[in-house]
Amino acid sequence: MAAAYSEIMRIAVISESFLPTISGVTTSVCKVLEHLAANGHEAMVIAPSGAPTHYAGFPVHTVSAVHYREFPVGMPSPQVQKLLADFRPDVLHAASPFLLGAQGISAANRLDVPSVAIFQTDVAGYAHRNHLGPATALAWRFVKWVHEGATRTLVPSSSSMAALLRLGVPRLALWTRGVDLTGFHPNLKNDPAVWTLRERISPSPSDGAARDVIVGYVGRMAPEKQVERLRALRGVPGIRLALVGDGPSLPSIRRALAGMPVTWLGRLSGTELAVAYASFDVFVHAGTEETFGQTIQEAHAAGLPVVAPHAGGPIDLVAHGENGYLFRPDDDRDLRHWVAQLVQDPMLRARMGEAGRRAVLGRSWPTVCAELVDYYEQAIDERLAVRANTHVPPSMQR
Repeated sequence: MAAAYSEIMRIAVISESFLPTISGVTTSVCKVLEHLAANGHEAMVIAPSGAPTHYAGFPVHTVSAVHYREFPVGMPSPQVQKLLADFRPDVLHAASPFLLGAQGISAANRLDVPSVAIFQTDVAGYAHRNHLGPATALAWRFVKWVHEGATRTLVPSSSSMAALLRLGVPRLALWTRGVDLTGFHPNLKNDPAVWTLRERISPSPSDGAARDVIVGYVGRMAPEKQVERLRALRGVPGIRLALVGDGPSLPSIRRALAGMPVTWLGRLSGTELAVAYASFDVFVHAGTEETFGQTIQEAHAAGLPVVAPHAGGPIDLVAHGENGYLFRPDDDRDLRHWVAQLVQDPMLRARMGEAGRRAVLGRSWPTVCAELVDYYEQAIDERLAVRANTHVPPSMQR
């Protein structure tokens, strides 16, 4: 696409979550910043307090935050408009906009800067799950108000697209997430570190029989992830559970899974996380509120079959009967049934694992981030077109 500006862009990134907090939003923002740096673009970041001062060579500016369920929530600040005005970006990237992101989009509009908002966290869904009643409708109205202000809203899945279309949010487009195809790889199963971890989780029987199948989960231990539902696997013969992650629901999950064969691996990242995936035989995800499902992609990249609910993001990621199974969201017996199918059939696991790997081969982070840059260009072109049609005086144009 032709654009009326130089190929090098200036991007302001405003994120509701950033390092040291580990989340899907943080991972996505970091990968985007690395891509922008590698391709010579200029960027700056606005994030909640506690973040590092620089990332990928770009400055990170912080604003005050309050903590909610172990996450810092950035609060609106007069710094935001000044930072944007001083940086003079070509486009604003608002990652999972809530309070801080909403202010950023409003400030960008006042400065005549186009914005690309990334819908990533189902705030309204959380309100509904917690039985907040009228607050659910209020949350949806807030989501609509925030995203109506953006030049373009990018959604990660067909489920999210449908939800925002019903809400009446305009200017939507699909943008998935990337996955590390090198770090998460089936070949890692031959690594000695994987053998060691598998032996720890599922020791080899002394009589030479087959070891138990390792059913793994990776993610936050939080209410919306519904990890407690894995109690439905109690009594399935020949399995061991391995859980990666931590969070506020950990005590509740430990109670729900008490007496089951579980190895608690804690929060992992980098090579340790890749080794954990490679040690699993089956990956299971129980939460029904995922707008995407990044860990499902990582499991597929590692060559694992996946069992996940027929709800939200997983619908786009798991082809039922090909690279995993989708269980009925409110039916724990169905979850148990499909896991048991995979546990008892090693050839089926291998076939589905290979299909999962093939399904993500076109979703490397460089490919996905290049698509995002195209959306930046579209937003900039759309804003230029609006200026031309409304005859904005040259003195007001950047």
